[in-house]
Amino acid sequence: MGMAAIQTLSLHAQITGGILAGGEGRRLAGADKGLVRWRGQSLVQHVLTALKPQTAAQRISANRNLDVYACFGAPVVRDGDGSGPLAGLAALLAATETDWLLCVPCDAPLLPADLAHRLLARAVETHALASFLHDGERAHPTFCLVHRSLTASAHEAAVQSLGLGAWLNARGAVPLAAMAPLNLNTAEDFAALDAAP
Repeated sequence: MGMAAIQTLSLHAQITGGILAGGEGRRLAGADKGLVRWRGQSLVQHVLTALKPQTAAQRISANRNLDVYACFGAPVVRDGDGSGPLAGLAALLAATETDWLLCVPCDAPLLPADLAHRLLARAVETHALASFLHDGERAHPTFCLVHRSLTASAHEAAVQSLGLGAWLNARGAVPLAAMAPLNLNTAEDFAALDAAP
């Protein structure tokens, strides 16, 4: 096994992949977005497939249809106290046994194969406990990597209904300059992605 492969396995062992599936799906008529089908599979299945090669374990955070999500083979945790993506992140962190949690939304089926590696490299090089994607114009905090030591802080902030982006900034999270994968929020988003070459 080459040195690059060994390093990749080492990084893989440090990271749990967490999927935020607790949204209300307001732009999809209230649908549970993780269970919406695209190209023959539920969105959450696409995301799980993308996470498995780059993480040691996977978890799903949800607040409805927990029994359905459990059928995808990853442990499901219920969103904790508070609301919004920070509550989901806090629940995922509490269920994480590795050093790091890679957190992504359930509606982004085309995750980069090196997302975990790049976010971890950014955090390590800056001695930060969290990193997130920034496309040059705006932050995308639901695509983030967070150290497990921030579990209590995330829970407290979620109870206070602090936003995920604000909490990451308060914890000194560093941005990674990269385009965020497309979130499929509307029927138009699905059509545009299907029409892309």
